[in-house]
Amino acid sequence: MAFDDPQSVDPGSGAVSLPNVTKGDGTSKYLSADGNLELVTGNQYGRRTRRQIRLNHKKISADAFIPEQNRENSASIYVVFDEPAVGYSNAEMLDLWEGFAANLAATSNENIVKLLGGEN
Repeated sequence: MAFDDPQSVDPGSGAVSLPNVTKGDGTSKYLSADGNLELVTGNQYGRRTRRQIRLNHKKISADAFIPEQNRENSASIYVVFDEPAVGYSNAEMLDLWEGFAANLAATSNENIVKLLGGEN
């Protein structure tokens, strides 16, 4: 089964539609019309199975060293599931994810706020 097409992500400024632009070889890419928001999914199989979903964002902002010039900046957020080829079911991996996601989202994303602030 494939992800819905298009995908939708709200980067803080409203929902953005991301139609599928590439599919094959265990990976898919969904891209906004302006090319500034990209969702990439993929699966790799071998001794271990790696499943990844990644959100890439880019924007134009003032150059910190030459303020009268603008430059393109980018940021990414991604999640990787890394599991042995055998030994964990999808249900067990989902349970681990739900516990992890709940920890990150608890108390208004408190642990993410701390992580972004440099705490550990």
